[in-house]
Amino acid sequence: MKLSTKTRYSTRILIELAIKKDQGPVQVSKIAASQKIPVKYLEQLLRKLKIAGFVKSVRGPKGGHLLREPAASITLGKITRLFEAQTDLVDCVSFPEKCDRSAECTVRTAWRNATAALYKELDSITIADLIDGAGHPGPPPCPDQRYTGPPTP
Repeated sequence: MKLSTKTRYSTRILIELAIKKDQGPVQVSKIAASQKIPVKYLEQLLRKLKIAGFVKSVRGPKGGHLLREPAASITLGKITRLFEAQTDLVDCVSFPEKCDRSAECTVRTAWRNATAALYKELDSITIADLIDGAGHPGPPPCPDQRYTGPPTP
């Protein structure tokens, strides 16, 4: 399973809003600039995050966006489920009718268990954990998370 840019960018947006929660509403232009996300795409993501109840908007000259939920209650699992059409590692886990071997397949259970383990982990990591560095062993989230290949020795 490869996570879409929607999931990755939305996670970055939520991290930024959580970090800046004491500064008041954050304007779209500021988020777009700091996260290097095109404004139109950012607005689409914010709309979906608002509908899901993660974000709220404030109108006016000092308006912008804020977290609606505490950062400690927004998990990577919730974000992933919101943006990913396929949340199982393989289709046959959710849709056994897609495979004529599902009934006797010995690997299907392994895929189901692997999916469950993945979401158990994603459900245990919150936006607050990521800010505090508890959600992963490495450095805090970088502003641009594009993969550039393995580290060079």
